[in-house]
Amino acid sequence: MRTIGVVTVGRSDYGIYLPILRRIQADPELRLHLIVSGAHLAPEFGYTVNTIQADGFTISERIEMLLASDSPEGIAKSIGVGVIGFAQAFARFRPDIILVLGDRFEMHAAALAALPFNIPIAHIHGGEVTQGAMDDALRHSLTKLSHLHFVSTPDHARRVVQLGEEAWRVTVSGAPSLDNLRALALPTREQLEAQFNFHLHPAPLLVTFHPVTLEFERIEWQITELMAALNELGVPVIFTMPNADTHNNVIRQYIAEYVRTHSPAWSVESIGTQNYFGVMQFVAAMVGNSSSGIIEAPSFRLPVVNIGTRQEGRIRAKNVIDVDFRCEEILFGIRRAISDKFRSGLQGMVNPYGDGHAAEKIVAQLKSLVLDDQLIVKKFHDLPVET
Repeated sequence: MRTIGVVTVGRSDYGIYLPILRRIQADPELRLHLIVSGAHLAPEFGYTVNTIQADGFTISERIEMLLASDSPEGIAKSIGVGVIGFAQAFARFRPDIILVLGDRFEMHAAALAALPFNIPIAHIHGGEVTQGAMDDALRHSLTKLSHLHFVSTPDHARRVVQLGEEAWRVTVSGAPSLDNLRALALPTREQLEAQFNFHLHPAPLLVTFHPVTLEFERIEWQITELMAALNELGVPVIFTMPNADTHNNVIRQYIAEYVRTHSPAWSVESIGTQNYFGVMQFVAAMVGNSSSGIIEAPSFRLPVVNIGTRQEGRIRAKNVIDVDFRCEEILFGIRRAISDKFRSGLQGMVNPYGDGHAAEKIVAQLKSLVLDDQLIVKKFHDLPVET
């Protein structure tokens, strides 16, 4: 029986993993070794380890790594604590292969700790670009630490090869989060309103704004401009809370103050994948800088106002309206997004991130992969020299 170690560090990756975890769990020839760390274990981020257990998964390891500080020093120290914690976990038990996802600093700590153990690493969502965040460097570094790559589009596959990875290591799987749209029964408007005590009629805005980590000195100005735009519009707003990034507490404080002084406005710490997709069915538009506006929202034909540079470089569908951080630009974007003309133009749109069959491709390869020296000993693939 092959043991697949899966590293999850927060709600940002757990919902993406969910169809993969279900498929591994259901396969009698595979054993799931679930390693939980990062924001999952932090009460201030909703202690979402409880969600994992409620979904029926057994947690094999819990690795505390987040310090209370969200300063650059605090984030750097958290990475160091994470490397130590993951190293101790791998010394206790070595999975046959480890699955990591995306671009989080907590994920990077896990991959770095696995390196001296010669544990094969499979990476999901490599080859993408987010020029406004330090996540960009972490993602490409994870590509170089990994032995197998599951990417969301052919363009991302070419970029992974451009980074020197051999083509046989790369599979275009699509985005696993889209599998949830086929597998999950989404809640009704009435169920969501009863569970979270917010209103979905008239349709509110869904706002998710994360720190732009390469611009953390400007975060207070950026969130002030967003709040000024929302204040001027005066429409209902549902906020979801930011990730555990540099200066995330600044954003949290502004959200708390907005909700306290405006009605109707609500904030939700952790809404869960099924409910988050459910809400996306009923909102007027998404606003902020979350990757969910780029990757998942196209499947709902949902207008998205993408603010600033955090997602700069990602492939976009035509539902995305890019604006800068200034209040007047955000206002322009939201008014365009909620117009009947813009929304009607999204009919028949195809999501460039896949068809919702990623998990079966990923798990099939993890199951059949030959774990030998050819996998572990990587060769740098040089691109042809132009003459």
